[in-house]
Amino acid sequence: MSSSTGGSKSPSKGGAAGLMTPGRITVAVIALLTLIFIFENTRSTKIRLLIPEVTMPLWMALFGTAVLGAVCGAYFVRRRK
Repeated sequence: MSSSTGGSKSPSKGGAAGLMTPGRITVAVIALLTLIFIFENTRSTKIRLLIPEVTMPLWMALFGTAVLGAVCGAYFVRRRK
């Protein structure tokens, strides 16, 4: 006699256990910390790059710097392969 599982998912992949992976928890914590960072750093700051002076929220300046750093890092990592 053969038994059929009826196409059900394996226990480790279904239900709430499948939603709470370490990667998803890490991303959720980083997203929460990012939101806290943004709400805590809304004060405007002056930024001067060579000649022009720009006024923007502190979080935006730091975020822009982080994005530029990530793009440069990704470029050099990709170039190495």
